[in-house]
Amino acid sequence: MKKSEWSDKQLEELLRQMPKIQDDRNPRDIYQNLSIRKAKTKQWLVPGLATVAALLIFFILVPKLMVGTLYSGDKVSQEKSSEKQDMQTADEKSSISLQEDNASSKARTFSSAEKIKIMKTAIYDEEVGKGKVLTYWIPDPQAQILIPVSTIVNDTKDKTWLTLFNENMENLKEQEWGLSEFYPLNATLNLDDKNKTVLVDVPENHQYGQGSATETNFMNVLQKDISTNSNFKKIKFSTNGNPGIELGNFGRQEELNIHDEKNHAFFFYYSEGNEIPYLVPSIDTFKDIQTALDAMKKDHPLLGLKSSLIPSLPISEVSIKEKTLIVTIKENTIIEEDQTTINAYESLLLTAKEFGLEKVVITNPPINNIGPFDLSRENKVPRAPNLRTIQ
Repeated sequence: MKKSEWSDKQLEELLRQMPKIQDDRNPRDIYQNLSIRKAKTKQWLVPGLATVAALLIFFILVPKLMVGTLYSGDKVSQEKSSEKQDMQTADEKSSISLQEDNASSKARTFSSAEKIKIMKTAIYDEEVGKGKVLTYWIPDPQAQILIPVSTIVNDTKDKTWLTLFNENMENLKEQEWGLSEFYPLNATLNLDDKNKTVLVDVPENHQYGQGSATETNFMNVLQKDISTNSNFKKIKFSTNGNPGIELGNFGRQEELNIHDEKNHAFFFYYSEGNEIPYLVPSIDTFKDIQTALDAMKKDHPLLGLKSSLIPSLPISEVSIKEKTLIVTIKENTIIEEDQTTINAYESLLLTAKEFGLEKVVITNPPINNIGPFDLSRENKVPRAPNLRTIQ
């Protein structure tokens, strides 16, 4: 409803323009009529005036009230709408935040899983820096084979390889790694640099002559530890400072020449509780790398060794050119980018190293990469197998 647009002045002007009304009656008669009707006039005049006043107030106030009411209603409606919109926005933000958190959590989980799947296990030149690589040969729990475990020692301080070897063999975690407790050796090892000899002194009550497996492992461990970590060629034994050592099957031994045997094939060995295999060289040696790779396609259950090539890396043929092993994969082969395939590829690299080769290249790689390895180019052989951290 619109507010009345008539002002008081306009109303007065309107009344003036209305026609004049003349009454020809005698004023006395008019007065008498008024007197007669005076009481009646008093009865209806006040209520009538009140009614007129109320109507005027109504017409004046109603537009304002309606505007105020509409404004108030709109304001409340707007506030409610705003509150609803704010709650909806908050819910949307909360939902987005939760989705982002979930996505982030999944991403972290996936990333962690991927790191486990594509982990290389050997040590390579670029990882060593100024450190020193040490390799310890540890018997398996059945004492049938020796497993090389390697570590990088950074705190060398111009120490000899044997000093570092002696210091760190106390930190080996054979039981945790699923291997036999063999270190530290119950012997004192020193160097004779002039004669390129390692001096090995055992106590009177040493255990290395008690049983064929024990003494065989002792002699083989010493030879492999020394040949792998140095260029020394001889071991000289003593017992409590006196020349020689008594061993059951070997008899009395005073010296032992070290032969650095090569031409081994690498297999998988799974220790109890570990899903990632150790890469272990065969006991036997092979006349050429083709024969070694053929052997790697089969399991050797008596020694607990499994094929390192089949089914992950089926090789069709190989050739050698200038210290590089050239490999051809069987046609229509599907290679998975997973941990087993990486281990298979590393077993190939380590076997190539056994035959004096420095690089490996695959001519027809089914995939471009296996974890950190780019198969579209040559890859260098490792420095040592089975990296473990002990410092």
